[in-house]
Amino acid sequence: MMMMMRRRRSEWRLVRACSRTLTLTLTLGPSRPISSGEAGGSGGGAAVKKVTRWNFAEALEGLRARVREADFVAVDLEMTGVTTAPWRDAFEFDRPDVRYLKLRDSARSFAVVQLGVCPFRWHAATSSFRAHPHNFYIFPRKELPIDGPSYEFLCQTTSMDFLAKYQFDFNTCINEGISYLSRAQEIEALRKLRPQYEDSSAAPSHTFEELGDIPIVSTADLLFTERMKNRFTEWREGILRSPSEDSSEESLKFSTVQFQTVFFKMRPAIMLNGFSSHQLKLIQLILRKHFKDLLYVRTVGEDGTWQKRVVYTDSEEDKASLLKEVQEDATRSTVSRVRSAVGFRHVIDLLASEQKLIVGHNCLLDIAHIYNKFIGPLPSSMAEFVLAVHEIFPYVVDTKHLLNSSQGIQYFMKKKSKSLSSAFSLLCPAVSSPSKNFGTSSHVKVEVESDEAGSSCFSSGAKHEAGYDAFMTGCVFAQICCHLGVNFELLSPSANLTKIDRLAPYINLLYPAWNSGTVINLSTGTEKPEPGYKRNYPPVVFSKVILVWGFPSKLKPKDLKESICKVFGPDSVTSIFFIDSTAALIQLSKEEFVNDFLLLKDTLERKDDAISVLHPLSVLLEGGNTRAGNYDTYRDICAASASKFLFADQADAVGTTCKRKLDFGSRDSAGSSETTEVETISPDVKRLEGLKPDPKKQSSRPLSCEDILDSLYASKSLLGKRMRSA
Repeated sequence: MMMMMRRRRSEWRLVRACSRTLTLTLTLGPSRPISSGEAGGSGGGAAVKKVTRWNFAEALEGLRARVREADFVAVDLEMTGVTTAPWRDAFEFDRPDVRYLKLRDSARSFAVVQLGVCPFRWHAATSSFRAHPHNFYIFPRKELPIDGPSYEFLCQTTSMDFLAKYQFDFNTCINEGISYLSRAQEIEALRKLRPQYEDSSAAPSHTFEELGDIPIVSTADLLFTERMKNRFTEWREGILRSPSEDSSEESLKFSTVQFQTVFFKMRPAIMLNGFSSHQLKLIQLILRKHFKDLLYVRTVGEDGTWQKRVVYTDSEEDKASLLKEVQEDATRSTVSRVRSAVGFRHVIDLLASEQKLIVGHNCLLDIAHIYNKFIGPLPSSMAEFVLAVHEIFPYVVDTKHLLNSSQGIQYFMKKKSKSLSSAFSLLCPAVSSPSKNFGTSSHVKVEVESDEAGSSCFSSGAKHEAGYDAFMTGCVFAQICCHLGVNFELLSPSANLTKIDRLAPYINLLYPAWNSGTVINLSTGTEKPEPGYKRNYPPVVFSKVILVWGFPSKLKPKDLKESICKVFGPDSVTSIFFIDSTAALIQLSKEEFVNDFLLLKDTLERKDDAISVLHPLSVLLEGGNTRAGNYDTYRDICAASASKFLFADQADAVGTTCKRKLDFGSRDSAGSSETTEVETISPDVKRLEGLKPDPKKQSSRPLSCEDILDSLYASKSLLGKRMRSA
């Protein structure tokens, strides 16, 4: 009776906790599935397992079994930011290599603070999926005694405010988050720690000559070495006295705070405490010179701190045996400590080893974070990155791509947002709004299974919590499969979703950016246009794009267009995209206009006279801070690690100028691609440059009206020749 009452109270406490976000109660029982109808409310809800470093080991073992039997695994991440500067956002004017540079910058700069993993398994007996959402708190805590700075990451205020708005528990993340090492960091840790443990385990790692280099010149050092020599002599003599005497009591006379008598590996030893590194080196020197049977040993304790001992050995064979034991222990300890520090990466290794279908929503950035945090440094190019990802996760589905690629789903969703929460509400009403009666709808049934009755590590999930978002992603995927014609009830228990014909065409196709108009194939590393994508700008021909930055912030797109069109013709500007208030990408109608613009701008800036002031481009060059380059200049600036808020400041930090971009010789020729300015400048531009007054002769002949007209004529003549050659 008392057991039943306690269980009732436990269930009621959980109900009261869940009632803050759920309109229907949620009661957990041992291994009891919770239907979508039970687990919802306004905004839905599900029993999500909260995992911190305190219950990580137990949760990992349970997750292994769930992943092995799963049909697919949904994942989601919560990060501390998305973009390090406004101009690092994804733009339609971004070339694939530039989009990847921005993606890489984001994944490198920000931390992952939550990672949701939710295995889904089809149960034929109940004609439903059973889900097991896990919400892992992770934090890049430094766990190993390796030299080097602590981990650093950026926080974007809008992202942190967003997390706080949805009750993200920052204290749990920082205090209880699971630390981790990437595969690359694990290899580096083993490389550094093994020699460190082995070399420091005993004195033979230091030659007598090396220790002999320690200067003993100060009076304090002389007094210290003599005192230590006497102490070691007395202690050693106490050990060597006749066995009939109580050697243990004798040795205890020498125990002090700094000089504590202990046993190590069944041998008498002294624990050295409170000595400086210099004093420890002096102690090693004393032992080498005066005590052949005393060995200095340094090991790592359970708390991760170094423990220093002087151990007595009764023979050379005993000394060699002790050294071998210590080094074997150090190797085992190193492997064990590094394996423990691997932490959350064990989950990523589990997903990779099982090679299950991984489901995410608009998940390329998520995958970049997973690679950077748990695999190693991100590769230099998108092609290398996606092929490396494909080796680790051979089957990935992006529900955002599925929503946009299926005409049936497009029609069903009409003009609804393709966000995860919107898709979840529309496609999974029985889960997102269980209080409503949907009758006999054809929606796939999803149940959440919990195996810990009343456990405090289970809570009712909510939107923008990684574990619950992973659950929502999996539910959306199941409904999309239904709309695509996948009948789960006809599948055999051993069926592989990746082999289903109706689903296979959508696997490994991800959005590189929400507005790129392309999808990237993880299997091949190539991009292809997304059918039906509606562009806001004409298709971009990157060889026709110029980058201009540092111009006055008062200028608008129409001002830039008018300035350039006055020189190159009314149809010379195809489109203008402002990166920020003082930087823009401008697409011209002809590729040769790019080179002509850069040369003309350079010529006008070097003149600094009345002719330049009257030139149409003077509006753009006002202030003397305007710089320009081709599209590769834009790529180089985006590739830099710095992230200034304004693009112009970023370019200054990178040290990019337009001069290094003025060479446009043929890159396909066998010789050097560089050409001189004389070879590149057209006759009309030369004529314009020739009008530059000689500073020495400037006082002898004033600038005439005819000179100004000739300057303007040169620009018009340049335009006319380009138009006639078209």
